[in-house]
Amino acid sequence: MKPLPQTPMNVDEYLAWSEANPGRYELVQGEVYAMAAERARRARTRVAVFDALRSAVRGAGVGCEAMPDGMTVRIDAHTAYEPDALIYCGPRLDPDAVEVKGSVVVVEVLSPSTRRTDASEKLVGYFRVPSIQHYLIVDPDRRMVIHHRRAGDRIETAFAQDGTSVLDPPGLTLSIPALFEEP
Repeated sequence: MKPLPQTPMNVDEYLAWSEANPGRYELVQGEVYAMAAERARRARTRVAVFDALRSAVRGAGVGCEAMPDGMTVRIDAHTAYEPDALIYCGPRLDPDAVEVKGSVVVVEVLSPSTRRTDASEKLVGYFRVPSIQHYLIVDPDRRMVIHHRRAGDRIETAFAQDGTSVLDPPGLTLSIPALFEEP
């Protein structure tokens, strides 16, 4: 494994670096962080989340696409996250794209090592992106979703363990139990 860069980067430099360095990373205030290995429960939940998002997009017939982990969301010039899943609306991405602009929904699946960051720094960071309307934090241990949504100049938060969650925009209804089904 190559050592992480020791000099600060901007997002464009980071994206070029990450393409030449296999693995999962995020850029936070110019510093590259490697992402930890994941447990089977989290991996299964991450796949179920993507499947549920893709199914909701298809069912709603909206001009959006769900993407799994591996895509980058630029927060600012020196911070870029790689959510566990996302939905963006608009033209289909170029096949060689590594960054998604115009994300409307971003999702993080909690793990022991990311719990604090996902609920604090990423919450603030994601809502700095004007297009992001919904940030879902999925807790596989508690089988719970924390749904943060933009409401004008405020962020509203709801907790759910069953039923559905409405993601409008872009006009989707998401089944909460489907986020936890094993593939």
